[in-house]
Amino acid sequence: MEAPLTPPVPLTALTADRELGLRLLAGPADADIYGVHASEMADPSPYLLGGELLLTAGAGLAGAGPAPAHYVERLVRAGVGAVGFGVTPVHETVPPALVEACGRYGLPLVEVPPGTPFTAVGRAVWRLMAEARTRELRRVTEAQQSLASAAARPHPVAAVLSRLAASLNGWAALLPPPPPTPPAPHDGTGPGPGGAGDEAGVGPGEGVREALAGLAGRVAAGGVATATDTLGGTHLAAYAVGGGRVLALATPARAPGDHTIASVAAVLLTLLTASRPAGDEAASLTRLLLDGDPAGALSPGPWYAVHARGGGDPRALAAALGTVLLDPRGDGVRLLTDREPAPQPGWRLGVSAPAAPAGLGSAGAQARRALERAEAARTPLARHAEPGLAGLVGEAEARAHAEALLGPLSPALRDTLRGWLAHHGSWDRTAAALGVHRNTVRQRIARAAGLLGADLDDPDTRMELWFALRHAPGPEPTDRP
Repeated sequence: MEAPLTPPVPLTALTADRELGLRLLAGPADADIYGVHASEMADPSPYLLGGELLLTAGAGLAGAGPAPAHYVERLVRAGVGAVGFGVTPVHETVPPALVEACGRYGLPLVEVPPGTPFTAVGRAVWRLMAEARTRELRRVTEAQQSLASAAARPHPVAAVLSRLAASLNGWAALLPPPPPTPPAPHDGTGPGPGGAGDEAGVGPGEGVREALAGLAGRVAAGGVATATDTLGGTHLAAYAVGGGRVLALATPARAPGDHTIASVAAVLLTLLTASRPAGDEAASLTRLLLDGDPAGALSPGPWYAVHARGGGDPRALAAALGTVLLDPRGDGVRLLTDREPAPQPGWRLGVSAPAAPAGLGSAGAQARRALERAEAARTPLARHAEPGLAGLVGEAEARAHAEALLGPLSPALRDTLRGWLAHHGSWDRTAAALGVHRNTVRQRIARAAGLLGADLDDPDTRMELWFALRHAPGPEPTDRP
């Protein structure tokens, strides 16, 4: 889930700080500041991201520097939020030409008095940003918890939409799948194209529903998961919910945490409206959001982690695997299901070993490695079958490696080497197990070392040979070195 962007700092919050003593000289007072940058370059624009409070003492404007109008023009093109001009030691006062240029281009210009270090201004900005970030995170957390609580009510869809509309101070609607035939022209009332749908909040103005219908059409088609637009100062957004349904939003403003809150609502609505009864999954997500405990949010299982690649619809794959817990990302899909997965047409699947909720982290890694084996072997499904080191390599790859490594050894040498490793290099115990003289064991091991060109006293060599012998034809070792 995407984290909320850091909220900006209003310039008015800085000019209101008496300890800083900043004074607005030109431009609007209601600018938003997203960072601080100090530069005395004649043209700092290549090093700016936009939205900064640019602090300067005007050294780049002194002497043969650029004209203030050209300087301001470059800053405006770079998207600077405001300019803080420090008087002394370069300039006794803010140059009038700079004040005039900032006023003409609408770029806020504040005077930084001699007693205020630039570092003090920077610290004030970062402090205000941290406070705003904390407030935004608290707002997002409270909204997530309220949405999760709404999902557990008797009429969860209507409750989630109502809570979402209140959290965003706007209008929210769950639009049904579009009809198979083109709809009749809409008159601007009711839920809009697609038939009746649930909605909450103050209804949007004229033209907003039509614009939302266009966004919903893009999302429902499956090309994108979200779409946004602005119409007459109203912010519009559409989120795919599954089954052709779309969560539509119209809000008077767009705060940094709104996308996160809406995404949580979209996930809840996906669970609540899935064709397969999703009560267990919705309750699981509710517990996860409220308690932050993945192990406690899911039933005991067993659960299977699945990594998949293919060209089909991820939601259709999830439905075929009996789950709505999916995470499309890039060219792959991650899923979690409590049903044992089977091969699916058009997909390659990597499936973990059965796991309890507490072991899902390892299960995800198992599924990823299993998918790599499925793609390498061009099989529709590969499972993680064995724990430990052996489970990191597929059976086919392990056998091929064993045959390549042990190729020079005869069956008798392989059996002797297998027994010698199983008995930790003991000549007597190996001889007793094989029914031969201890000198015969010594001769065979020396012969095997020569054919392999290996130092059998090296523990890494012993480990690799033991792994190969476990996957080579012959008796299965019963003891482990």
